[in-house]
Amino acid sequence: MWGCQKQQFMNNNEETKPRRIAVLGSTGSMGTQALEVIALHPELLQLEIIAANSSADILIQQAKQYHPNIVVVVQEEAYRKVKEALADEDVKVFCGEESLCDVCEMDCVDIVLSCIVGIAGLKPAFRTVSCGTPLAIANKETLVVAGELIMRTAKEHNAPVIPVDSEHSAIFQCLAGEHFNPVEKLIITASGGAFRTFTPEQLEKVTLKDALKHPNWSMGPKVTIDSASLMNKGLEVIEAKWLFGMPLEKIDVLVHPQSVIHSMVQFEDGSVKAQLGIPDMRLPIQYALTFPLRLPLPYPRLDFTQYGQFTFEKPNREMFPCLDMAYKASAAGGGMPCVMNAANEAAVKMFMEEKIKFTDIPRIIEHALATAPSVKPQTIEEYIALDAETKQRVMR
Repeated sequence: MWGCQKQQFMNNNEETKPRRIAVLGSTGSMGTQALEVIALHPELLQLEIIAANSSADILIQQAKQYHPNIVVVVQEEAYRKVKEALADEDVKVFCGEESLCDVCEMDCVDIVLSCIVGIAGLKPAFRTVSCGTPLAIANKETLVVAGELIMRTAKEHNAPVIPVDSEHSAIFQCLAGEHFNPVEKLIITASGGAFRTFTPEQLEKVTLKDALKHPNWSMGPKVTIDSASLMNKGLEVIEAKWLFGMPLEKIDVLVHPQSVIHSMVQFEDGSVKAQLGIPDMRLPIQYALTFPLRLPLPYPRLDFTQYGQFTFEKPNREMFPCLDMAYKASAAGGGMPCVMNAANEAAVKMFMEEKIKFTDIPRIIEHALATAPSVKPQTIEEYIALDAETKQRVMR
């Protein structure tokens, strides 16, 4: 995976050098956990760049605590605040979306960790793989929207794409050492979200506060709402298709409320490998940044005695139709996954602003797909334009 002539962890002939990391979206839930992980291993991991859209206060605190060499702020007003606050620090501060992309191509970066939420992560991810730099990807939308283009470009430039999502990291770990063994099925597990046991009548009345109460994981608000609608699993199915080169009919979703088994791989001989662990994103983050090594992680361990049993059930596709929409959009190909993702982002935004009901989210997505133009974007700019056009239609 790391055979791209990038700096290696271990070399028998010279002193080991730290792997230099850029964290895009450092102020969000995934980004802040990533900085904690990097700080645990200063001899092997070096924080080179942090970047965020507009969270000036958090960026300032992170820069002073973790001492990166570069800070990038997309929004100009936040940039001025960060620039002034860090005037006496030994750090360079850059502004704008183009700067966010430019730092991904710097020679001082050995791996880019993309934790940006939404379509905003697409262009930096493309620029990263275009220059052959490894991409650790926690941004679902990048591969959902433009998986074909991203993975083709990564292959052309010998740039590894390493999953950070707990489900895809689990599959990645299960496939280690199985390169020549045919896979029969990928099984992506789901907690079931906040409303797994609700009736249709209860679902019509849920509030934003209800949707943000994930039973197991601590995540950002958008991802938590996607989990409640099962759109999160739909996005992960499409991601898995591109990450592992697997056809949709060989990717299943299984509800596992305990969230201990993060995903499984079934091989042609009937064997099933599973990756287990506590619901903590710091483990898959560290594995992506330190692969192929497993370094110590000083957090709680899985205690099997705390679990009376592991249970599994099929997802309720009738109550949570977003999952099937993702399968259908991916099967249709072209711009349909982009349209689906854009409609979902717009609908979730309106739900978070309490302008629509939770059950309106799949209705809005379904309508957007039914009325979408038949196009197949060829460039990053065309994907971004289709995303913007879809969101405008949805808002209207």
